[in-house]
Amino acid sequence: MSLQLLRATETWQQAGAYYVRIQAMAKKHHIPLREEFDEHDTPETQYIVMTDDGFPVATARMYPLDGKSVMIGRVVVLPEYRHQGIGTRVVRACEQWAAEQGFSSTVVESRDNKVDFYLQQGYTICGTPVDGVTFRCIRMEKSITQSSNS
Repeated sequence: MSLQLLRATETWQQAGAYYVRIQAMAKKHHIPLREEFDEHDTPETQYIVMTDDGFPVATARMYPLDGKSVMIGRVVVLPEYRHQGIGTRVVRACEQWAAEQGFSSTVVESRDNKVDFYLQQGYTICGTPVDGVTFRCIRMEKSITQSSNS
């Protein structure tokens, strides 16, 4: 394996993020593309992409909620790459990038079956479960600083 984390600033890198989301979420859970790619997928949205020998295998997106908080979402790892710490690396890369931009907290809306993953990453539950179109989600938050994610 030759893993590399990218801050997807070019079209081909963003296409990698979309590919992972289509393969591992939209296709698997029968999510229409109109729902998978929503109002938060804009030219200003930031994406992290993990590649293996140049091929996209994991991703996450992030966008500001306000001047101090950023939403991390659509954290997806291709099935054959799960349980290898890749999701953790992708989330940490988002946290680091957010801290570098001056944000002090990150927020996720975790699928109910992924809450333990985010608890292990230092997130705390700050909302009640909400039924979305496809999944039941729980809002979680984490304070970040530039030094804590280095």
